[in-house]
Amino acid sequence: MAAERDTARERHPAGATAAGRPRGGRLDQPRAPRRRLLPEWDPDAFGRMSERIARFIGTGRFLVWMTVVILVWVVWNVAAPEHLRFDEYPFIFLTLALSLQASYAAPLILLAQNRQDDRDRVNLEQDRKQNERSIADTEYLTREIAALRMGLGEVATRDWIRSELQDLVKILEEQRADGDGQHRPEAFGTIGAEHPRGRDRDDR
Repeated sequence: MAAERDTARERHPAGATAAGRPRGGRLDQPRAPRRRLLPEWDPDAFGRMSERIARFIGTGRFLVWMTVVILVWVVWNVAAPEHLRFDEYPFIFLTLALSLQASYAAPLILLAQNRQDDRDRVNLEQDRKQNERSIADTEYLTREIAALRMGLGEVATRDWIRSELQDLVKILEEQRADGDGQHRPEAFGTIGAEHPRGRDRDDR
């Protein structure tokens, strides 16, 4: 009886374990790839190939080769013996081949244009971001230069100090010209009282 109960428990788990166990594959493992009936290809490689074809179609070499092929086709089917002709007038097979070429060339050219538009869009977005960064850097530098100018406006410059010293020299020369220290400037009154003019001359 105990063995039957154990087997029943193994077959029918109860509780949270039974409710939370998924019936499909395990969640901690990647799902196996599904088989597809349609063929798979690399969109990027296909796009590059379409761009090459579209670039070749838009060249003069393609036009020259296509013209040569059509002329040889027409001349061969007109001048060759009847048993060697494969597309007699009105050249239905040639018309079909050119229509098939045009039907494939148009989508390839559109695909190449779409890829070029995507690249242009990405380049424009990068240029826009670069312009925004340049504008932000320019505004920052402008604010820094303005702050430096404001700070330099409050600093004593060399020209200002030179002009002040020149004014002081002029004042001293005027006081010297007045003669023997009789008239001293008010700023130097106390110094003149303590040190007479003659004392200064002797010291020198």
